Amino acid sequence: MYALIEYKGKQYKAEKGAVLKVDSVDAEKGSKIDIESVLLLSGDNGVKVGTPYVKGAKVTALVGDNVRDRKVLVYKYKSKKDYHRTIGHRQHYTMITVEDIAGV
Repeated sequence: MYALIEYKGKQYKAEKGAVLKVDSVDAEKGSKIDIESVLLLSGDNGVKVGTPYVKGAKVTALVGDNVRDRKVLVYKYKSKKDYHRTIGHRQHYTMITVEDIAGV
């Protein structure tokens, strides 16, 4: 059984026991979050596609560690103007573990 969920504007494939890297979540490590924006639910009974969400479907996940992605370097340059800037950025992510997928 798996579900396609929408969380913080991005879509993920959630299977029981899967670890997902999502944008930073303001929740304590070890707490549970419920995601009710399920776009598609696939299981033994077949596939249910939502319009836009499947009614009554819910994914429960356990909040894990907060991590940072690798550094992305942004280099700005304008020719013949002696202008160049280097800026680095590291995005914050939270690892969540899918515990249960409940559907109708």
